[in-house]
Amino acid sequence: MTQSIQPLSEAVVNLIAAGEVIDSLGAVVRELAENALDAGATHVSIAVWPERWSLRVADNGSGMSHTDLRQAAAPHSTSKIHASEDLWSIRSLGFRGEALHSLAQLADLEIGSRLADSTEGWWVRYDRQGNPVSETTVAIAPGTVVTVSHLFGNWLPRREGLPPMTQQLRAIQQVVCHLALGHPQVTWVVQQGDRPWFSLWAGQTARQILPQILRDVQPGDLVEVELGVGLGVGLGADGSGEDASPPHPPRSTVLMGLPDRCHRRRPDWVKVAVNGRVVQLPELEQTILGAFRRTLPRDRHPVCFLHLHLPPEQIDWNRHPAKAEIYLKELDRLQAQVQEAIAHALSLHAHSLSDAAHSQRLGQVLRAAESGGSYRSGNLGDPNESTGEASPAPASPLSPPPSPLRAIAQVHNMYILAEHPAGIWLIEQHIAHERVLYEELCDRWTVVPLDPPALLPNLSTAQVEQLVRIGLTVEPFGDALWAIRTAPAPLAQREDCAAALLELSLGGDLETALVATACRTAIRNGTPLTLPEMQTLLDRWQQTRNPRTCPHGRPICLSLQESSLSRFFRRHWVIGKSHGI
Repeated sequence: MTQSIQPLSEAVVNLIAAGEVIDSLGAVVRELAENALDAGATHVSIAVWPERWSLRVADNGSGMSHTDLRQAAAPHSTSKIHASEDLWSIRSLGFRGEALHSLAQLADLEIGSRLADSTEGWWVRYDRQGNPVSETTVAIAPGTVVTVSHLFGNWLPRREGLPPMTQQLRAIQQVVCHLALGHPQVTWVVQQGDRPWFSLWAGQTARQILPQILRDVQPGDLVEVELGVGLGVGLGADGSGEDASPPHPPRSTVLMGLPDRCHRRRPDWVKVAVNGRVVQLPELEQTILGAFRRTLPRDRHPVCFLHLHLPPEQIDWNRHPAKAEIYLKELDRLQAQVQEAIAHALSLHAHSLSDAAHSQRLGQVLRAAESGGSYRSGNLGDPNESTGEASPAPASPLSPPPSPLRAIAQVHNMYILAEHPAGIWLIEQHIAHERVLYEELCDRWTVVPLDPPALLPNLSTAQVEQLVRIGLTVEPFGDALWAIRTAPAPLAQREDCAAALLELSLGGDLETALVATACRTAIRNGTPLTLPEMQTLLDRWQQTRNPRTCPHGRPICLSLQESSLSRFFRRHWVIGKSHGI
């Protein structure tokens, strides 16, 4: 039977609206922490009592007056917008005036606050409509303290439908980590009950924050470069921004893990933030993943944090209640700039070695040399997959050479030992040559006639289609026999051309064929090289677009800087002390 249409009661409308904004403990932390950042806080303290569905967020921001406290939890009350035109010029994290009123609807809400220039603070408790029910003066530090108790106590089905508490606590941790990356100047201290949980200390850029979140990622594993968006200042020599003056306005940057240093099983650390808030922008996320193509091992994904600082008029935040999804103008231009920035970061000229850098992995290499008498290429330790740290990895970031690398010797007919002004580099000859050939084939994939043609037996339909897909001429040549009349130029004169063509037929696309061709035609390990041949290879390798890894994602170079060698040989000791005087 059809029910007649009738308006909902105000209480039901408010409860539905509150449930859209506050859907979990993590949403409470997000809304209150964003308010703290809008208030200019540099220290945010969060305490969570999961068993009581309660939490407290305290900050050292600008605070609120007694008059503002009375109005703070009223519906759609905010100091951040005043007219409809302001919706297209959002310069704060919060602006809808829904969070505190929604919390009053769903929990017991109390707020204490004090202005910096006031001698007293006020503590206010609110009813379900957001009206003050008690007001008392309190001794409180400048800033604001918000206490939320018995969340969803009047909406128990919501509690029952939420994920397990352990998953909700992980969501709270993720919220704090996202805000810390977007606001690196803020210190975060988080407690679970009365026990410390985790802390994130302030830094100058996200480059100092990310290693605190992914504990096995070292600062030397990361490089931070600026996008050509808006007016920004350059980064410091090591990409950290420490040598640069404070930016005004903020610059758009991409912080990424070097592909030969760290990567992950899932694309869970490909993140995009806009004006301080991590958002979902699938177009830019796919751009990032595409920029790392053929630089990582199979089924591995990069570590990358893209932070865009855009003029408010280029952003439409009015798409999602939690502001997690937005509309952006000029998205094509942004995608091109992201690709260009990542390409620059992947080159050898993105940043230089820092004499102060002495990573944990370099210590492992030197300790292995001290105990074993020689360096063996291979795994230096068990990889911790929870953070996605890859091993083996070079000891320190590669350096843009002021002069070309100078080949010194060949080690075991496998590695090229090269002198660099900042130390020494060890380059594996096969995968370095593989990277050179792969990029040359990407630029110039040419097919030449075969005379006589190569004959391949028992090809499946899929194999024939693959050979045709990559541009080869394939014709039937008798029963279960195929004549391949053209071949990629690097393979045409090889004795194993037929075996190589069979391998190409098993691939899935042209790119797979490029990788297979480069791998087959590259210099084999065990091949002796003269010094001129080694030097030529080094010169060609340094000019590639992605010189850090081969197309399969393996690291190409191990670099040891001179300061680290000095540390190992104790050349920093005072002479008298080193002789026991």
